[in-house]
Parts: sequence; structure tokens; C-alpha cells
Amino acid sequence: MKINYQETTSDLITRINIHDQFGGRNIDDWMIDVLPLKKGMKILDVACGAGKQCISFYEELGGDCKITGVDVSKELLEKAIQVAGQKEYDIQFDNLDFNKAFDFEDDQFDLISCCFAIYYAEDIPFTIKEMHRVIKPGGRLFTTGPMPQNKQVFYDIIREATGKVIPPMPGSSRYSTEIMDAVKNTFSKVELKIFENPLTFETAEPFLAYTRASLSEDRKLWADFFSGQEGFEDIMKKITAVSDRRIKEDGKIVMTKVVGGILAIK
Repeated sequence: MKINYQETTSDLITRINIHDQFGGRNIDDWMIDVLPLKKGMKILDVACGAGKQCISFYEELGGDCKITGVDVSKELLEKAIQVAGQKEYDIQFDNLDFNKAFDFEDDQFDLISCCFAIYYAEDIPFTIKEMHRVIKPGGRLFTTGPMPQNKQVFYDIIREATGKVIPPMPGSSRYSTEIMDAVKNTFSKVELKIFENPLTFETAEPFLAYTRASLSEDRKLWADFFSGQEGFEDIMKKITAVSDRRIKEDGKIVMTKVVGGILAIK
């Protein structure tokens, strides 16, 4: 299934910063707890984006590791290279489209991570098999994605404001079913870990910033959602009105991120 999707650096960083500032838990800390990271590991971060996970793994291992981050977006890779360079971290970044054969030999990596991206693959079984191919025997795949219960308040507010039916999201509609099944069919052992992070907004502004960044991305996924006479800013005005009312009535908006982490052993 081909999905018309393109994350921009500004949208991605906006949402990451809001998670960090308003969330009750830190997903990077959770990942570190879940993953069996060991010094000397050779790690591949697929769809690394701006390098957030690469940086986190490098710092946890004190630099005693070999990390390669790959992504299809030149813009995001440039940001990742800039951030790692400023910190003087020895992390390799390169271009890779996970819809094509990986340019790596078999049995190369102790760990492959792919965070909040696998559900954009055109052929899930193909991409999972490519990951399996380049992981060493006994090595692990760790991939994350939204569960069906993810950020329901976000969708409730948009639905109330617009009266529109929100299409199934590529992540929450595929991650715990199609993607989980593909991993189970390919790897020898699979576990599902759950992470919940309530984001508490006491004013509407940060929630609206998150919504704007998310919907800016979603316009590439849901062309019909923004069709007709109403444009993007018209819809944002309606969402703003509902958000302001909820803040006035309840004193806050609590949006809970519900993330699944699939940990698989080759």
C-alpha cells in the first residue's frame, strides 16, 4: 500500500518538543529500559528522522557502539548530521528507502530500531524481511508505533470541530495488526510492550501547535479531509474554538499517547 506521506523537519521537531515539555513520561527512557543495549553493539536506526534515537542510544552507551542512521528524507538527514556534529558524536548517517532492498550485507547488526515509521512502508512483509536479513542471528528488531487507543482526545476534538469522519491513520490502523503479524511470521520470538504518556495542556496554545503540526503532515495523507470550500486555516479556527471551550470548562486538555513497542529476536 503506497501512502503519500512526507514528514518535515519543523513538524517533527514541534511535536517532539511538545511531547517532551507536556508529557508525564519520557519515551526515550522507556526505550532504554525495554531494549537490551550493550556496549560494542552495531545498531541500525531505520527511518532515523532527525536522529533522536541515534543520539539517545549513543549517549546511553557512552559512545561505545557503532550506530548508523538511515532515512529517505534529505532534509531530516541534514538535521541529524548537524545535531550529531555539534555534539561531536561519531554516528554515521546515510540515505535509505525502506521500500527497496537494504544496501547492507546479511547478518550485520545486533539491533535494528525503527521508531514511528514502519507503517508507512508500501510492502510491510518485504520491509520486515529486509530488516530480518541484515540482523545477526540472535539480534533484535525494535519498532514502535501508535496503538488504536492513541491520542483519542485529539481525534475527538477534530471530529467535534469539523463534523468530518476521520480516516483510519496508517499507524494505529496497521501497527498492532498487519505489522505485528508480519513480525511474528518472520522472527523467532516477539513481544509487545506498551507505553502510555499523558500530555497535559493547561492552555490551548500548545495543543493547537501540536494539532497544526500533525494536520500539516496529515494533509498529505487525507486529501479529502481538506477538500471542498474549507481550507486548512478554516478548519484550524474551528478546532481552536472547541479547544478553547474545553480548556474553559475542564481547566485542561489531557491527550494520552498510547504506543506499542514490538521487540523481536532473530
